[in-house]
Amino acid sequence: MTTRIGLVGAGFIGGRHLDSLSALDDVRVVAVADPQVERAEQLAARAGARAHPGWQQLLDEELDALYVCVPPHGHGAIEEAAIDRGLPLFVEKPLATDLATAERLAARIEAAGLLTAVGYHWRYLDTLASARELLADNPARMVLAAWLDKAPRVPWWSRQDQSGGQTVEQATHLFDVARVLVGEVVGGAAVGSRSLAGPGDILDVCTAALTFDTGAVGSFSNSCLLPRGQRIGVELVAPGLGLWLTEHRLVVSDADGERTVDRQVDPIEDEDRAFVAAVRGEGDDVRAPYAEALRTHRLVTAVAAAATGDGVVALPELAGARS
Repeated sequence: MTTRIGLVGAGFIGGRHLDSLSALDDVRVVAVADPQVERAEQLAARAGARAHPGWQQLLDEELDALYVCVPPHGHGAIEEAAIDRGLPLFVEKPLATDLATAERLAARIEAAGLLTAVGYHWRYLDTLASARELLADNPARMVLAAWLDKAPRVPWWSRQDQSGGQTVEQATHLFDVARVLVGEVVGGAAVGSRSLAGPGDILDVCTAALTFDTGAVGSFSNSCLLPRGQRIGVELVAPGLGLWLTEHRLVVSDADGERTVDRQVDPIEDEDRAFVAAVRGEGDDVRAPYAEALRTHRLVTAVAAAATGDGVVALPELAGARS
């Protein structure tokens, strides 16, 4: 039978999911909702779906699962309504601008026993799997992560109350990858600042120095001041081994020299395929269910808060809670 998907949010990432879902056998995006009606109509037309001006109308459709691809400040009421209906949920990252909203939703999802997935698509990179294999018997001692980029040209992104800031909205992918490859963060410090050159009211530079439960240390830096993406990825140092992982490739440096491995998969297509298979009861490869994504969200919101507060990142509750 055809799996019927509803999609809330007709922006860039909503379009990526619509295209990959439409390419799957026996899957149909039946409805798209966005407050910008023209945008909803244009995206819906690509899949022969119905367009709605609001998610409330979309939930009146007959659906097997719901994709929530809204800006960070849009999370909350949509997921609450889906939980009430028992709809499996795919939620794009970040989970919210704040931690309280995500904690509340996580508790309700757990109580309902609801199938969920969160869009940490780097977890589906074949190159990340290769990095994990290389580190299995030779753990990383240091991680150096950076998201040095321009500010996206959407009005909500540069507003702290709507995006949560760059650490929460973008660099969250780097922290999530570090959790997969290195371990859980148990503490650290963060600093940040903003200037007249920066967009909106968010920090335009931020750096965190963190300690992991494995004994590894790491630094995570992000900025949105550049004219284009300059350095986005995670570098790892292990005895006799260096790795540089981006969304597109893995560079390996070892005793044999340096080699580059390009990814062979589309991670968004693979995460969508895995979620649909789970909805159908045909697979169990959801790598970032809501409860797991919440651990990353706790970390990035703690770093963001430290960077604007006293600088201390204290997360003793995460120690030992490996992914």
